[in-house]
Amino acid sequence: MAKGGASVTRREALDDKIVLAVLDAIERDPAVTQRSVALKLGVALGLVNAYVKRCIRKGFVKVRQVPPRRYAYFLTPHGISEKSRLTATYLTSSFAFFRRSRLECSELFLFAAGRGQRRFALIGGGDLSEIAGLAAREHSVEIAGVVSSHSATDGLRAGVLALGVVDAVMVTSLQNPRETFVAAVAAFGPERVYAPALLGIQPVVTAQVGERS
Repeated sequence: MAKGGASVTRREALDDKIVLAVLDAIERDPAVTQRSVALKLGVALGLVNAYVKRCIRKGFVKVRQVPPRRYAYFLTPHGISEKSRLTATYLTSSFAFFRRSRLECSELFLFAAGRGQRRFALIGGGDLSEIAGLAAREHSVEIAGVVSSHSATDGLRAGVLALGVVDAVMVTSLQNPRETFVAAVAAFGPERVYAPALLGIQPVVTAQVGERS
């Protein structure tokens, strides 16, 4: 039940993020193309097209055909209100994410430092790895570098070893964190792998790894 609820929440957050990006792009430039929005978001053109149609259906956006064979998009008053609501929600959730991430990373670094683990590799770039870097400074923990998340044990091991001597690793990937965690434990052992609780993976995966060993 909880797992399904978390999945729904992440999906809704992604929906809101794409809708906000579409509304923002249209407000900035009525002549914006769906292709340029897709490139900016790093998603498929078809997905952007689906969201634009949804915004039109919900009355957030109006569309007019302009020559030659092009379209101009405009936010309706309802669309402007929705954009304001989504922006406020995003800022609030972003602050909550930052606060929780920094606290959980700090707790893990403090625990690891007590075990003599002070040189870390972060697995997975992005917001969480940047927050982990900030938290590391508070506990005299050195970040050796950030490597790409990888579900293949050998590839992950090679990326971390290229950074030199590393005491432990922390999973900071928001994309496929479970698979990355399993690969990291297989590569370095459970005592050297950490993951913030907000990723929702460590207790379950650690048990699975233990059962297989």
